[in-house]
Amino acid sequence: MSLKKSIEIPLGEKMPEFRLKDPNGKLYDSKELMGKNGLLIYVTCNHCPYAKAVWKRLVSAANFAKKLDINAVAINPNIHPNYPEDSPVYMLDAIKKYNITFPYLVDETQEVAKALKAQCTPDIYLYDGEGRLYYHGRVDDNWQDENEVTKEELKDAIMSLFNKKDPPAVQYPSMGCSIKWRDTVLG
Repeated sequence: MSLKKSIEIPLGEKMPEFRLKDPNGKLYDSKELMGKNGLLIYVTCNHCPYAKAVWKRLVSAANFAKKLDINAVAINPNIHPNYPEDSPVYMLDAIKKYNITFPYLVDETQEVAKALKAQCTPDIYLYDGEGRLYYHGRVDDNWQDENEVTKEELKDAIMSLFNKKDPPAVQYPSMGCSIKWRDTVLG
């Protein structure tokens, strides 16, 4: 496991368009995924301990956002032969285990993760209703222990977006395992 942090991306950058399938083969288009007030994108996977530690919080944030007309989608770019735990079959298990209520999509070619400039799992993006980057950071201030969280930055950003406020001035990077790029042996 190689620890990485998300990189700084200029706020206001346009969301790349994409079309990806879920583990059952259903195709989703980014334009159709967009909610009236925005879209949360989680670049994540099944095996990374950082991703596993926050999955329930990501689902909670997505459910919270849905009430504010902000949709969510998770994208798994770790479709790599050296990481079978991240395969679509195991994605179905994760959907059940974490009660994921939004699409969890397969980025087989990793093109979407690259277009998003994703670095780690999880790498979290919040786009406004016009598809402009509003927040790119961590879910909260304690990935290891949900009971020790004192600041829920992602939920705060969701509320700020909904209330049409300026993006949070300070956005701490997300951190997690490096993405397992297919052109590398160990990612």
